[in-house]
Amino acid sequence: MNCGCFGASTQRQKRGVDLVHQDTRDTGGCSTTKTKKFSYSELRKATNNFHQSNKIGQGGFGTVYKGTLKSGIEVAVKTLSAESRQGLREFLTEIETISDVTHPNLVELIGYCLEGNNRILVYEYLENRSLDRALFGSSTRNVKLEWDTRAAICLGTATGLAYLHEELVPHIVHRDIKASNILLDKDYKPKIGDFGLAKLFPDNITHITTQIKGTTGYLAPEYVLGRQLTSKADVYSFGVLILETVSGRSSGSGTWQGQKLLLESAWQLYEEEKLLELVDPELGDFPEKEVLKYIKVALFCTQENANRRPMISQVLDMLTKNIKLNEKELTPPGFFQDSGSLSSTQSKLKSSESSTSHQMSSVPLTITQVTPR
Repeated sequence: MNCGCFGASTQRQKRGVDLVHQDTRDTGGCSTTKTKKFSYSELRKATNNFHQSNKIGQGGFGTVYKGTLKSGIEVAVKTLSAESRQGLREFLTEIETISDVTHPNLVELIGYCLEGNNRILVYEYLENRSLDRALFGSSTRNVKLEWDTRAAICLGTATGLAYLHEELVPHIVHRDIKASNILLDKDYKPKIGDFGLAKLFPDNITHITTQIKGTTGYLAPEYVLGRQLTSKADVYSFGVLILETVSGRSSGSGTWQGQKLLLESAWQLYEEEKLLELVDPELGDFPEKEVLKYIKVALFCTQENANRRPMISQVLDMLTKNIKLNEKELTPPGFFQDSGSLSSTQSKLKSSESSTSHQMSSVPLTITQVTPR
């Protein structure tokens, strides 16, 4: 996000929040809002010198440690590595985007540290870490996520997205909705985290043409092919998230059932009227009718044509109200398969654009490389 696009929402201004900008010298002219600034020394003490025993997560962006502040409050300390793909701009975006936003389904940003080469974000600590760890982590298969918990995770995530898309002004498109960015508190209530790729959308803007960033397996077709970003890209990602939550299988880690992606398999099972075969065998007893509705709503969310996807508030209605889904309006999803070859990818994309096939083939190599952040 361009630093010139940063700013407080009208809704925040109505609450009388005074955004005092600081650190412009350290950030090359960009600014951070009035967010608590920690010293590197404070965070080093809080994490016992970033000790391995306090390490609770790691990715392409760096490492997350559990820490305890002088006040006794437990926090998650996200350190960005020098090699991180989340640069200074994304770091500042994350601070600017959520420093003054409070919602039960959004992770609270407590503060930050910007000293020399150290770029660190401090969040509230969530006991059950991330959804991908609960669903896919081999060391956590003893975590039994019953259907009620999984449904509540989907609904809570959708509620957080509805707040970002439709209640905040300007609206926010997250751009990286995925299982590892859905964090879970002690009661498994979901909170959306990692706003490093978020974009602000003023009311008069219908879409933004932007560089492609995100995670393979969650990227909407129009975003990959045309770089057209709208809130419907988040809706697409959320649809994939529902399928992962129901199936217990990851969309971003490769194929499933031979050479088929999770979304591709879901559509095939839908056409064969065998959708229940998608359900996680670890789930145990579950309400078949409700689970089927969730899968079908996921397919509505992932339709190839963005205009055919519902708004996230409509998704919430579809999931929570006694609404009959008009499956006659349901069209095949758009999805991608990574061939690992840039040249063959380009030719496949050209052929897919000129054909009537709904199966978008092959994510460009540059896209698959943005996965680790």
